[in-house]
Amino acid sequence: MTVNTRMPESLASATGTITVDLGQIVANWRALAAKVAPARCAAVVKADAYGLGAERVIAALARAGCNAFFIATPEEAELARKMAPNADIYALDGLVGNSAAAFDRLSVKPVLSTLDDVVAWSALSHARGGLLPAALHIDTGLNRLGLPVRDVRRLASEPSMMRGVALELIMSHLASADNARDPKNRDQLLAFETLTALFPGIPRSLAASDGLMLGPAYHFDLVRPGYALYGGQASQSSPAPVKPAVTVAARILAVADVVRGETVGYSATWRAQRPSRIATIAAGYADGVPRNASAPDGRPGGHVLISGHIAPIVGRVSMDLITVDVTDLPEGAAMPGEFAKLIGEGLTIEDAGFAAGTIGYEILTRLGHRFTRLYLDDNT
Repeated sequence: MTVNTRMPESLASATGTITVDLGQIVANWRALAAKVAPARCAAVVKADAYGLGAERVIAALARAGCNAFFIATPEEAELARKMAPNADIYALDGLVGNSAAAFDRLSVKPVLSTLDDVVAWSALSHARGGLLPAALHIDTGLNRLGLPVRDVRRLASEPSMMRGVALELIMSHLASADNARDPKNRDQLLAFETLTALFPGIPRSLAASDGLMLGPAYHFDLVRPGYALYGGQASQSSPAPVKPAVTVAARILAVADVVRGETVGYSATWRAQRPSRIATIAAGYADGVPRNASAPDGRPGGHVLISGHIAPIVGRVSMDLITVDVTDLPEGAAMPGEFAKLIGEGLTIEDAGFAAGTIGYEILTRLGHRFTRLYLDDNT
């Protein structure tokens, strides 16, 4: 595989790097597609492909044969259509503002989640004088976006409301798919089967990354992995057949000795209990390191990897910097100018999220734009 950079800055001056393995993302999609076959395997690439760069990710997946993508907003639809000109593209947020005309122009299929969405899309189809494709989102217990049961039954009993709408997919979303033992999964599955029976012959989709690991009963006609494509493992009880696809590293700026009793960082929240060596690293909350990864006295926080050794963050995470206790590392392991890994082999996205009291999804999507981004070509 080869490395392509998307930024003109030299690596010699980079304070940090985000390395995205496009080949691994493609391999993850293929592994998931094989697991759910004969169901179709789409790719969720909203939020700039979970912070990793939608332009490059969509192009790589499209070359690999992925022909269905889910985005969220009208702005994301423009890029998705450009990078995957022949794919089915679904807009999860539905008809936002005046997006209907843009979706029509781009041949993007809105996911209709309200009766207002249905009426607006139907009206546009009448104005165009033809059928317009769409997906229908029904709520089965998440109680977020999605038509409630009464509206689903109304649409089924009043087909005139859908006149001009070419319904290509009916979908819902699981609330507790990361916990395979939660009975809510089965409840939602039964609700989905009951409600979709009102629309016979329409393809169905219920499972995303974790839902597809619940078994074939949840696969239906199409699955919608997102987080798993990028190596994420939200469910520890039913891990997906994927591998990590992103490495984040930041430059060590300085290593200094701190005597016992001295404090480190803003508000003096951490005090050295022994003579310590502290590495200051060029990464902070402006780069996506959560402030909740801070480690005041008596409370563990986040970690980094330096020369293969784990080292704890101490004190406050600030905008541009973190401080790390490297006292127990071998002599010479932490050197100014070298890189410390924030995410990588031995320190997963989930590890980083857990240490900050959040989830890996947030870690990925919060990655900042100051680090140099490197892409390993997938060569498909």
